Amino acid sequence: MNQQIFGIEGIHHVSLIVTDLERAKAFYEEIIGLQEMQRPPFDFPGAWYSVGETGQQLHLIVHDGETLRTRTIDTRDGHFAIRVNDYQQTIDWLKRQNIEHKANPNSITGFAQIFLLDPDRNIIELNAARQPEL
Repeated sequence: MNQQIFGIEGIHHVSLIVTDLERAKAFYEEIIGLQEMQRPPFDFPGAWYSVGETGQQLHLIVHDGETLRTRTIDTRDGHFAIRVNDYQQTIDWLKRQNIEHKANPNSITGFAQIFLLDPDRNIIELNAARQPEL
């Protein structure tokens, strides 16, 4: 179907299942740096976050079950990506926070990538414009 038929404007939000809301909120606020936003009074726990300045959002939904991911960081597994301004600064921050990650500064995609896991093992990609080599 042609996207112009119903006027796609972009991705509004991504939802992730988490098992411990306070732990997840600490990660997304303190490690990733997202700002929590107002959430409707649903009858289940969760949190919403603003991602950047374009109106995109991340929604955390508490689920008592387990996530299906059991392996370490797999860059081909389902994930969502957040664009960051400075690749090296992001790598340095993750190292200081002792966050396991996989760095791919020369990705075939044309932009630099960093993959990491949240506390519920959801995969996150942080990417940035590739820096010119000196």
